[in-house]
Amino acid sequence: MKYNLTDVASVIRSKNSGPYELTFDIIFKEMDMYQQVKSAKVFTAQMFALLYHIPESQIISLVHFDPAKAVKITVVRPIPSGALGETDVYGAQQHAPLMRMTFEL
Repeated sequence: MKYNLTDVASVIRSKNSGPYELTFDIIFKEMDMYQQVKSAKVFTAQMFALLYHIPESQIISLVHFDPAKAVKITVVRPIPSGALGETDVYGAQQHAPLMRMTFEL
């Protein structure tokens, strides 16, 4: 079955993780769906790199955190926070590709 991430997650967000990193959080509504997504390995470094058009080497960590029904992905910022040409100082607008994400289980 095909799912929209926005239908099964209660939180999809991005934020600074220091001036040189961005963190993405996906928190699922239901433990059952979280466990299915985790078991199916929906979130991988390869998948995230393709979604964000970045090399896998730019992914610092990808962690499933069971107590929160969450996936946390940290990546290298393309431009340091506050640097000339940087357009999202707080990193709070980088989750848009996740909002359009679909997956199959």
